[in-house]
Amino acid sequence: MESVAVSWIIFMSIWAFAAMGYDKRQAKKKGRRVPEKNLWLLALIGGGIGAYIGMQIFRHKTRHTSFRIGFLLLAMVYGIGILYLLGVRMSGGFVA
Repeated sequence: MESVAVSWIIFMSIWAFAAMGYDKRQAKKKGRRVPEKNLWLLALIGGGIGAYIGMQIFRHKTRHTSFRIGFLLLAMVYGIGILYLLGVRMSGGFVA
């Protein structure tokens, strides 16, 4: 089950990354854009990591505070989720 969840997150992240790149390209040539609600949906259903990386690489939607903060938070949640599913455990204490 863990591998299915990790695979889903990877697949959706690739899709969200590609959507960000496509939307940026369309914005430059004044073409038909990807609706913002679709970019959010892709990020929410597993593509947060890809959406955030795409935003940074393509320099797209970086002026929108909601995208900058929201995509970063989603990327962190999915990143932590992947680590958890892969069995990586972090201690809660500080080392003195």
